[in-house]
Amino acid sequence: MKKFSIAAAAFVAIAMASGAAGAADAKKGKKVFAKCKACHALEAGKNKVGPSLHGLIGRKAASVEGFKYSKAMKESGLTWDEATLREYLKKPRSFLKGTRMAFAGIKKDSDMDNLMAYLKEKTK
Repeated sequence: MKKFSIAAAAFVAIAMASGAAGAADAKKGKKVFAKCKACHALEAGKNKVGPSLHGLIGRKAASVEGFKYSKAMKESGLTWDEATLREYLKKPRSFLKGTRMAFAGIKKDSDMDNLMAYLKEKTK
């Protein structure tokens, strides 16, 4: 019984440590965002090649004033929650045919996790 308790405690410790190591990191997400910042700003009202990302989470697609969206984006009916953003940012042109976003996508899950943490923090 003592061996089982030690083994169980070791398993729990390893599981907790690996979960903490895999946690999303907004600081690392800032580095991933470097791929985005050529076209997108985090400041409200500052559109570039792409629309401002200020207030992104929970926002309806194609709703930033003063930005000219593609017909596909205007008609998408999307709301930018985390699940939708993850799918879109994997391969934008596959997710939404006709989008103007010329970005190949985020390939690594860890990069996506970190980017989501950063966007949640910086787009409020």
